Amino acid sequence: MRPLNTIAWDVDDVLNDLMRSWFEEKWLTEHPECSLRYEELTENPPSRILGISLEEYLRSLDEYRLSVLYQEMKPLSEISDWFNKYGSTFRHIALTAVPHIAVSASAQWVFRHFGIWIRTFHFVPSKRDGSSALVYDNDKADFLKWLGKVDFLVDDSVANVSAAEKIGVKGVVMPRPWNQSKIKITEVLTELI
Repeated sequence: MRPLNTIAWDVDDVLNDLMRSWFEEKWLTEHPECSLRYEELTENPPSRILGISLEEYLRSLDEYRLSVLYQEMKPLSEISDWFNKYGSTFRHIALTAVPHIAVSASAQWVFRHFGIWIRTFHFVPSKRDGSSALVYDNDKADFLKWLGKVDFLVDDSVANVSAAEKIGVKGVVMPRPWNQSKIKITEVLTELI
């Protein structure tokens, strides 16, 4: 049997639709005067576009992550279809950047929906005021370099993908409004095959 290539999957906005879900289910509900659409969130974080502080945005996002709404989020259908068709031809890990307080919620969501394929969960803590999480890695590329076993990174951040490619990990950018990618999710997933 040939060795399987390993794919590291970002969680939020790659396996799921966190920003859209947070924006539509929490932000717009609490701010009915907001006339923006999800597609107009062309920066991540979108705090400047929303006219709020970064701290206010992160607080709201973290509240959503810790809510039942996060746990009820469905995986992206294109991702689920891809895993059902090709998941067994690769090894998979989750690699996300979340605040320490939301790690268990994120891991629970991943293993509930993708535990058949994703066997390990890794995170680089997102910085939050008052957090004292230990820092082993400054970013995902530092973690990937340390691990040394990943062939592909699928992420919604161009910066994360670029950093991974600098250390020899092929990167694939998940199309989102903030990265201005014009290709479809299914086209991104085809690059992995």
